[in-house]
Amino acid sequence: MTSRALARSALAAGLAVAALAGCGGGSNPIDNPPTVENPPVGGSSSKLSFAYFQKCVNPILLAQLQTNINGQVSVNSCASGGCHSSSTGTGGALRVDAAAQAVDLSNAANTPDVVRQTDMYKNFYSSQGVTLPGSPDQSRLLLKPLVQGVLHGGGLIFVDANDPNAKTFRYWINRPMPQGQDEFSTAANSMFTPPDPLTGTCNVE
Repeated sequence: MTSRALARSALAAGLAVAALAGCGGGSNPIDNPPTVENPPVGGSSSKLSFAYFQKCVNPILLAQLQTNINGQVSVNSCASGGCHSSSTGTGGALRVDAAAQAVDLSNAANTPDVVRQTDMYKNFYSSQGVTLPGSPDQSRLLLKPLVQGVLHGGGLIFVDANDPNAKTFRYWINRPMPQGQDEFSTAANSMFTPPDPLTGTCNVE
């Protein structure tokens, strides 16, 4: 190939790469486009409260609740087999271990590293994974049981946003821990009345 032909070939290749770059690719125009991510709400590292989840949210996931699937009303648990059971569930990303034991957060031996190895923490982690902290109306943990804009194989669980369980989910999701603080932050104390996760009741509004 002559030097002139080589130059034409290089020019054509350069133009093709430039054209691909105009299609929205990343720094490498012939690579896949960059991953699309939701904008951070409350900061990309926002954490929800483990204490509130354990005392207020996890029991809802284990409770026998009325479900309505196309007019067929029955009773079931989110943690049941065929739904979100960690062992036999078929219900998407959320996984719940119904046998997870509560963690005594007042015990100094239960450090964050220890708690993160427990089954209760696995329930927490999975549940937080289907939320957008600070944005309950964009969180599948709340939208699916309400069947709001998304399909839910388990049917309608919460009749409307005023359902006490829906309000509990909303309250948890809407109150991420302060930036720079983890899921064990004592800032969560204010989510209980009196402000103590051990003795307080779960606030919902």
